Amino acid sequence: MAANAPSTPTGLAIARGGRIFVMMPRFTGSEPVTLGEVLPDGSVKPYPDARANKPDPKDPQATLFHVPNGVFDRNDAFWILDSGLTEGKSKPVPGAAKLLEIDITQDKIRRVIPLDAGVVAESSLNDLRVDVRDGRALAYITDQGQGGQGAILAVDLASGRVSRRLADHPSTATQEGLVKFVELRPVMEQKGDAPAKNPTGGANGIAISPDGRRLYYAPLMSRRLYAVETAALLDPNVSDAALAATVQDLGEKGMTGGLTTDSQDRVYLSLQEHNAVGRRLPDGTVEVLAADPRLIWADTFWITPDRWLYISSAQVNRRPEFNRGQDLQQPPYAILRMRIDADPVL
Repeated sequence: MAANAPSTPTGLAIARGGRIFVMMPRFTGSEPVTLGEVLPDGSVKPYPDARANKPDPKDPQATLFHVPNGVFDRNDAFWILDSGLTEGKSKPVPGAAKLLEIDITQDKIRRVIPLDAGVVAESSLNDLRVDVRDGRALAYITDQGQGGQGAILAVDLASGRVSRRLADHPSTATQEGLVKFVELRPVMEQKGDAPAKNPTGGANGIAISPDGRRLYYAPLMSRRLYAVETAALLDPNVSDAALAATVQDLGEKGMTGGLTTDSQDRVYLSLQEHNAVGRRLPDGTVEVLAADPRLIWADTFWITPDRWLYISSAQVNRRPEFNRGQDLQQPPYAILRMRIDADPVL
């Protein structure tokens, strides 16, 4: 056990000096903190401060609404994804969907890149990767979509230009007819006396190959792993059809949430149906690294330079919408870690 979070931790990032940050989306609207720092005594404080954690539709660029994820880049800049959503809404608050750069030495927001309505009209932004190696200045964002039809956003950090790619492509969409089992129970949307139905969930987990040439990704409701060439994804002159031709179906990988990669181009998988962590090798083999009953809907990974793999346990399957209105979550939410034999990519 490395730390705990007070509400559902779908995001996790660890600074080079060891500071731990958690991202906790406002699923109910009542969560007081959506971005927090875990202090040495185990408590979580609003980050960068309490004011920023109070969503204000009148000041949407400076306040945080619904933060699912955040990452550090190679230069130690802290990038935060804010979907801009509020509870029960399928569209972001105008001006609230954004990518923020935070300077953790000053604990201040340095820059805001808006994600405008033309890019995120009916969206559920989920995961983020930032690549600033070798002169790059790029960000990739997954969008689950509100009806399971997802997409990938490509962001040029230098210009702030954002493009929406692979929208409605099968690789970013819900795999129809799929039932997900977590803690030996099917994860189904259950409201009152209405018949239970499968949830939807498009592009979710995302990771970058060590050379930066491939982007790995997977829909939340899918057992398959995909990859796409980043050069084609980033080039606005590449047509949708030409981009789709670079997509690779890498085969079965189980039901997962978050992904990450290591320096040996192995993809780490949150094997949610098995309360486990897996790893896909370059030859396609999937190995189980650890299984633990505390890994309840394992979600986000983070690899540190000293070769610790951190994993958040989000308990999403215990949320009320999957249990006929009953909240079966049991806080605090665990953040676990284990030793691995490789370095981080980013």
